[in-house]
Amino acid sequence: MRSFEELVAEAEAADTTGWRFEWLAGRATEERPPWGYSRLLAARLGEVTSALDIDTGGGEVLAEVPTFPPTMVATESWPPNAERARALLGPRGVRVVETDDGAPLPFPDGTFELVTARHPVRPDWREIRRVLVPGGHYVAQHVGPGSAFELIERFVGPLPGGVRSRDPRLEVAEAEAAGLEVVALERAVCRMAFHDVGAVVWILRKCVWWVPDFSVSRDERTLRGLDAQMRAGRPLVAHSTRHLVVARRPSRRAAPGGLMNEEDPPIPALA
Repeated sequence: MRSFEELVAEAEAADTTGWRFEWLAGRATEERPPWGYSRLLAARLGEVTSALDIDTGGGEVLAEVPTFPPTMVATESWPPNAERARALLGPRGVRVVETDDGAPLPFPDGTFELVTARHPVRPDWREIRRVLVPGGHYVAQHVGPGSAFELIERFVGPLPGGVRSRDPRLEVAEAEAAGLEVVALERAVCRMAFHDVGAVVWILRKCVWWVPDFSVSRDERTLRGLDAQMRAGRPLVAHSTRHLVVARRPSRRAAPGGLMNEEDPPIPALA
C-alpha cells in the first residue's frame, strides 16, 4: 500500500462533483438494497408521460434510464451538479432546473404523473403532492437513520439519539399529513467497507454533511489511526441505511350521498 501522504494527497486532488462513486473502485465497497432502485426507476418512467426527478445530483442515476417520458424534468440545487446534469441529460431532452434549498418547486399544480428521487435532501411532502396529478405517484429511495454512523462517529464522537433523523416512520407520518397515501415502504441495512485512508478522505469531501468542517489537517490524528488499522488488514466497516418509499396523491370523485371514493385501485405490491 502506498504511503499515508500519497493516499491522502490523491484523494484531496480527486474530483468529487456529481453523484458517481467509481473513484472508490478497489478502495471501498457498499452493498445495494434488494429492490434495485435503478431498475425500478426505469420501469416506472416507462409507464408515464410526465415525470420529475428531485435532487438529481449530476444526473448520473437518471442517465442510466434507457427511455424517458415525453416530459422529463430534473431539479438540482448545487450549481456545479446542475451544470453537470445539464451536460449529461440535456442532449436527451431532459430539462434541468436549478432550485433553491427549501423553496417551493417551480412548477404548476398537478404537472407530473410521477415524482422520483434518489437520496433527496429534505423531501417537501406538500410540494411533492402539489405537483403530482391526482392519482400520481412518488417513488424514491431515501437515506435512513444513523447511516454510516460508524464512520462519522470516528471523527465527531458519539451522536445523541435525537440526531438520528430520517426515521422512515416519521417520514410516512409527514407524507400522510401532507395528503399523500403511502402504499409501500421497504427498508434495508447495507454493509460498507473502506480499505484505505484515501477512500475515507474522498467520501468525506464528497458527503460534506457527514463530518462538517472536515479537513486532513484538523482530522489527521483520526485519519492516521484509520490508516494504521487498514494497513493491519482491518477495514473500516460501517452500515448505510436505506428505505424505499412509494406514495400516491389520492384521486377522489364524488359518490352518492356526498361521500368521496377512491378512483384509482391500489398499485401492485413491489416484488
